[in-house]
Amino acid sequence: MTMTLFPCLPEPTLAAINTVGEWLAQDDYQPGESVDSVILAGNAVIPTIDAACRVASEQGVPLLISGGIGHSTTFLYAATARHPRYNTVPTTGRAEAAILADIARQFWNIPDERLQVEDQSTNCGENARYSRDILQQHPPLPGRVLVVQDPTMQRRTMATFARVSRDDSFSPQWVSHPGVIPRLQNSEDGLVFCDGGEGLWPVERYLSLVLGELPRLRDDVDGYGPIGRDFIVHVEIPAEVRSAWQILRHDSTLTDALVSRSLL
Repeated sequence: MTMTLFPCLPEPTLAAINTVGEWLAQDDYQPGESVDSVILAGNAVIPTIDAACRVASEQGVPLLISGGIGHSTTFLYAATARHPRYNTVPTTGRAEAAILADIARQFWNIPDERLQVEDQSTNCGENARYSRDILQQHPPLPGRVLVVQDPTMQRRTMATFARVSRDDSFSPQWVSHPGVIPRLQNSEDGLVFCDGGEGLWPVERYLSLVLGELPRLRDDVDGYGPIGRDFIVHVEIPAEVRSAWQILRHDSTLTDALVSRSLL
């Protein structure tokens, strides 16, 4: 197997990965819809980062960037270094939020007075909790907040924000927007992203992230829901997503390719 290419998948498996991926990338935002604030959780997906900065810049609203140094921070370093414009931003040893704040200032003209930086969180739960704390410390609370995250983590992030604010007497309306909804297709070069995938993950990393996400969202003893670790509110997983997940788990082409890359 050529390690630089990911093998094409049978059509049912390809449809299944797109079904699960689109569902994870929860998008409740209508283009141009007004919001009072934007929260960008640290990630390495350039179209997602751009989407958060674009909305904050065009609407002139505060941008709160959340992200310290965690197990995925090196992916942001690499994505920034590869970018034709952002590669001038220093990365090594810096928190995700610091890097993203530089991008927001230098390339999206978002002034410091509209930037809030939270650089201590190291996971999705802390992104939500620390961001909510910062909003509460700077009243008045915004009414509608756009929450932007890596598309593979977007639905879990929204369930986490709902969990951390569940007992608050007043909470903003959290509006979900991943910035991009990825889709894969077969090609002569193996499995690739539709529209080229500029600024996205390597295909194999995306597949690994998608396959690892469903177990977290399940509300059972091993999941993150109230019955399990209680990190998120209950998430109802549609029947078609559950069925698609089973197709993925039982496709040997997919699982063997991920195992060979030490991603499963």
